[in-house]
Amino acid sequence: MNKYRNLISNTFIFAIGTFSSKVLVFLLMPLYTKVLSEAQYGTVDLMVQVGNFLLPLVSCGIVNGIIRFGLDKYYKKRDVFTTGFLTILFGFIILLILEPILVHVPYLNENTMMIYVFVLMSSMRSLCSQFVRAKGYVKLYAIDGLLSTATTIFFNVLYLVVLKWGINGYMLAMISADTLSTLFLFYVAGLRRYLHIRGLNLSTSREMLRYSIPMIPNSIFWWVNNMASRYMIAYFMGEEYNGLFAVAYKIPTIIVLMSNIFMDAWQMSAVSDSPDKRASFFTRVFLFYQSLICTAASGLILFSKVITMILVSDSFYESWKYIPLLLLSTIFSCMSTFLGSVYMVEKKSMLNFITTGIGAVINVVLNFLFIPIFGVNGAAFATFLSYFVVFVLRVIDTRRFIPMHFHPMRLTFNTLVLLAQAFIMIFEVKGWIFFELILTVLMVVANMSALLATVAQLLLKRRPHPQHHEE
Repeated sequence: MNKYRNLISNTFIFAIGTFSSKVLVFLLMPLYTKVLSEAQYGTVDLMVQVGNFLLPLVSCGIVNGIIRFGLDKYYKKRDVFTTGFLTILFGFIILLILEPILVHVPYLNENTMMIYVFVLMSSMRSLCSQFVRAKGYVKLYAIDGLLSTATTIFFNVLYLVVLKWGINGYMLAMISADTLSTLFLFYVAGLRRYLHIRGLNLSTSREMLRYSIPMIPNSIFWWVNNMASRYMIAYFMGEEYNGLFAVAYKIPTIIVLMSNIFMDAWQMSAVSDSPDKRASFFTRVFLFYQSLICTAASGLILFSKVITMILVSDSFYESWKYIPLLLLSTIFSCMSTFLGSVYMVEKKSMLNFITTGIGAVINVVLNFLFIPIFGVNGAAFATFLSYFVVFVLRVIDTRRFIPMHFHPMRLTFNTLVLLAQAFIMIFEVKGWIFFELILTVLMVVANMSALLATVAQLLLKRRPHPQHHEE
């Protein structure tokens, strides 16, 4: 199968399973904002993020190694899976030993065991799902996504609406769904036969850990980029404003959803592609990718008020003010993640960590400066600037490995249009609807040619020129 067609096929299959589970973020928003107050939602959001902070520490970042080494034909699958399983198990044991210290962490002390179980089951589900994907069981991966959607809805309704367990119900719903997903994948995919302690190739384990351990600080720095704003908003302005900010973040998740679906398929294609063909392959795909997400962000800014009105209760309506800048930050976060696939292919995880770390430091500093002056949108702008810096650094650095063409004029135009849309919307400039419509149309027109040309290249069988026969 042509590599472009293979990419499209995998993206479509992943979309079937992933879209349904990710769209829960929006389907369940009316439920969450109805049964939880602004302060409760802000608190539970921070609890989940504490768990997300612990995830790469407990797993030693091994989930990143599962997909990278699982896709590589040089390594035995049973060595890859066993290394991942044992790493997570030992990491969780250390987490239990450190419990007397960790109970002093904010939002962890009163909910220690709940967050611990969340971390364990989330890690195990990631291990199983990523290994299944590395094995090429893309349809099973998609089916698991559909089943996870159904169980998550069921447990949310049961725990929050029927039993009225509040914050604990929110956490238990995620834990229950992850547990069932882990069991489903483990038995249906027959993952037990890939567990073998005896005869484990330690050189594979060492190589996986060398690759994965630098991903721990990388994951933590991504977490800081995503979460520093929330903790500082809670500190400077209170839990209610953090609840509004957390709700506003859900709308850019539409872009993240599109990106994650694509990246699941893209990682498989990027690793398996021949090294001498990567530059043109990466260039074409990135052009399509950035045109698509920028156009989508433009439309979401235009309809941010309407979307907020539909998805959340009246008490959270004010959150729309923070959506435009958060969409901008999400765009550059997604494009940075795409360039991170270059580091994954080249096994340069340390460079991933360094660039992300620089962005995290900038984010924290700017949050301290901007939140007291500009409020919640100061945090959103700080997040945008930090992701922008990470993207620029990766554009410069990744060309050493894969000399991609980034179409700087198009990127500059898209960024300026999105910035204009963001500030027109935030300040509700007189006649803002007219200006927003014009800018959205400009965005669509400017990117439509790239989108259509790339789709044609991906879908149509063309007779390439001899010098591009591999295309």
